[in-house]
Amino acid sequence: MAKIVIVGAGFAGHYAALVGADALKRKGQHEITVISRVPKFTYIPSLVWVGVAQMEAEETQFDLKPVYDKMKINYIHGTVTEVHPDEQYVVAELPNGEKQQVDYDFVLIATGPYLNFAATPGLGPENGYTQSICTPPHATKAASEYLELVKRLEKGDKAKIVIGTGHGLATCQGAAFEYICNVHNDLVDRGLRDKVEIMWLSNEPRLGDFGIDGLEAKMGSLIYTSEMMAEALFDEYDIKWEIRSHVRKVEDGKIYTVNLDGEEKEFDFDFAMLIPPFKAQPIKWIDKDGNDITEKMCNPAGFVKVDANYGKPYEELDGPDWPKKYQNPIYKNVFAAGIAFAPPGPLSQPGKAPDGTPIGPTPPRTGYTAELSGKAAILNIIDMIEGKEPSHTASMAETPGLCVASMKNHWITGEAATIAIYPVARNYEKYPEYGRDLDLCVAEIGLAGSWFKALLHYAFLYKLQAKPGWKLIP
Repeated sequence: MAKIVIVGAGFAGHYAALVGADALKRKGQHEITVISRVPKFTYIPSLVWVGVAQMEAEETQFDLKPVYDKMKINYIHGTVTEVHPDEQYVVAELPNGEKQQVDYDFVLIATGPYLNFAATPGLGPENGYTQSICTPPHATKAASEYLELVKRLEKGDKAKIVIGTGHGLATCQGAAFEYICNVHNDLVDRGLRDKVEIMWLSNEPRLGDFGIDGLEAKMGSLIYTSEMMAEALFDEYDIKWEIRSHVRKVEDGKIYTVNLDGEEKEFDFDFAMLIPPFKAQPIKWIDKDGNDITEKMCNPAGFVKVDANYGKPYEELDGPDWPKKYQNPIYKNVFAAGIAFAPPGPLSQPGKAPDGTPIGPTPPRTGYTAELSGKAAILNIIDMIEGKEPSHTASMAETPGLCVASMKNHWITGEAATIAIYPVARNYEKYPEYGRDLDLCVAEIGLAGSWFKALLHYAFLYKLQAKPGWKLIP
């Protein structure tokens, strides 16, 4: 009997558990155990609506244990602090402080990000002056602070709002883009937009880069870009923008930045939502002699190395350098997926300020991309259980990316940007001109996208609870 341990229950880990349990029930007695530091699954894309008080956080979540009980998956509510790959066990710290050793034959690391607010002094809702929509409690607090601002506006005050990224290496620009658009449209609906100055603050090298090096799409005989889309939208919404910027620090009501040209700037704000940089959840890797081999297993941010081609400069990176099987090269029974795997480099052009401060988005590996990598990893584990070589691939240079960016959540007047790219990571070896197949790339804004965004919310929550027919939902 093979023992599989999955560390984390986000898009990558949870979906891998469901796919693995479904496959293994037909292949004899094997055991899957999921260890998650939080007892609920959260559909993160809908937290943008929680952050503008248009949805309750509970509507984005469900309890994990009933799903795992139904699928005959073992569940441990705890935080993995150590992995011992030679002796093949992990150590989990339980909520009561006790530690539990869990043995494995195969382990899949899918822990999601550690929100590194401390990288920017004054950043974050707990020890700083800015809001976040990265977790249900953060989004709920953002909504509360936003509604307090609305009360002030209704009394006749004016305000400045800043939304974007809070560090030169932050990712998830798409979530911030959704939030700034929803805030704008909510203020329009409240009749308060004329009282507010809104600014987009980002580390993107170009507006509309989104951490994926932007996108191009065909519109008749023309090539339409995400930069064009974002610029036209911000002009229409009267949103100012400041890009190519790193946030040095945040004080009460003031943000200090430096940009790629070395310009030091200050921005006042009454309300700010800035996405923090991500690093890996803190896990130590320890060999059989008790040595800490974390630096050997992970990149400097703590993400687990897999079958990628590491060490190339950005200019030389191409599609074949991205991981396919998500298997660690040292310990073949160790896999990593979603945010937890170490990418070979950025998707967007990196840069540095004159003083050496790095400014450039790190690659997003969330949502659909996380699901695909988690599915490939668990199916490769099943291959190995059956004595075969891992055969399943989900390279970001060979798989599509889909983002439906909400701009206004309403059945009649709603808007969303539907963005599809193929592949996510540019693959110039296969597509020499653009690195992508432009016939399969889309960037459109409209009401249909808003409906699609709402449909995805309900479809994914249904699917990920393994309800009848769940496997039919992509």
